[in-house]
Amino acid sequence: MGAKETLNLISKQWCNLNDLQLLTGLGRNNALKLKNEIKIELENKGYSLPNKLLPMNEVVSYLKINISYLQKMAKEILN
Repeated sequence: MGAKETLNLISKQWCNLNDLQLLTGLGRNNALKLKNEIKIELENKGYSLPNKLLPMNEVVSYLKINISYLQKMAKEILN
């Protein structure tokens, strides 16, 4: 997945399992484990989460996705 596609994906408000698989390149089982790790961490911080969804901004933070780098790369591709 390229920079532009990644930026489109992380621009969503909520992250589902398929989104998490695309962002990480993990298979379904490992993505489920990661999703549960993130969910537990957020619930320990006091978040109340909808079923099967995670806030995308928290997923981006957890995965340490460099948005400014992706924006730079997407801009360079367009030029």
